[in-house]
Amino acid sequence: MRAIVLVIVLITPLLALGDDLDMPSSIQEVKKQHASRFLDMPGVVSVGIGLDPNGNQAIIVGLDGPRPETAAKIPAMLEDYPVEVQIIGSIKAQ
Repeated sequence: MRAIVLVIVLITPLLALGDDLDMPSSIQEVKKQHASRFLDMPGVVSVGIGLDPNGNQAIIVGLDGPRPETAAKIPAMLEDYPVEVQIIGSIKAQ
């Protein structure tokens, strides 16, 4: 009987460890995973984190101007986080 209890005690933490693999990624991780893909698109000048119109955290993709073709390729959601496309203009170093 003690052996069974010992096995259960030793295995339970390992089973809980598997739950961590199913945890959703943080918004920072999601942005990092997808930023280079967005930045390779025509007219995309920035990828950041901000708030959507409802006040929820969102991934913000900045465009240099109106780019309907590019905007159409950017998904509305990434891994449960909203994605907002904003026209911010060109970015110039000072």
